[in-house]
Amino acid sequence: MIVPSRSDKAHAESSDVVVGRDGKPRCAWGSADESGLSRYHDDVWGKRTSDQSAMFEALTLGVFEVGLSWSTVFQKRDAFRKAFRDFDPTRIATMTERDVDRLLQDASIIRNRAKIQATVDNARAMISASPSLAALAHSYEITRKHAPRSLTDLPTSTPQAEAFAKQLKAQGYRFVGPTSVYAFMQNVGAVNDHVHGCFRATDYPAKARGR
Repeated sequence: MIVPSRSDKAHAESSDVVVGRDGKPRCAWGSADESGLSRYHDDVWGKRTSDQSAMFEALTLGVFEVGLSWSTVFQKRDAFRKAFRDFDPTRIATMTERDVDRLLQDASIIRNRAKIQATVDNARAMISASPSLAALAHSYEITRKHAPRSLTDLPTSTPQAEAFAKQLKAQGYRFVGPTSVYAFMQNVGAVNDHVHGCFRATDYPAKARGR
């Protein structure tokens, strides 16, 4: 995910940061409590992880987002988790053509054969490739001293993402263009793109974050 469009509420406040009912300032896109995005904003996006399942989830959602909106994919997140065996790459790697055919009949997910097959192929690449996906993400990590000032300051790709995508393709990963890879980097915390003023932003005071 790069960043969803700002909500009407956020736009009305003319701000990229919205203070929630819990008193915490958040990026405007993560202020909609009812959508689950608030929890995702707080606990996942921009938070560094090397957990295999979490990384494969981020990679897979990026695959399915290609050509679609993030909201469409995010709403099906739980269905994808069920369909793809809790995003366990070792288990997904054993999926067969029959499994792919079965998932094409599953109306709870996005039924695209190329993307479903790419997910299986990516799982196989992940368990066999070296350096590992976690090691590569760490090597391309972008360190920010200052948070982006606004949503419009966020890039859709970077030279690091372009190099990362090229290396992933060489390892056999599919549907991993620079834009998708940059979104993956945001999701797994290889870059923190929470905007200035958000309690998860790089430059938000540590003491205030814990309140």
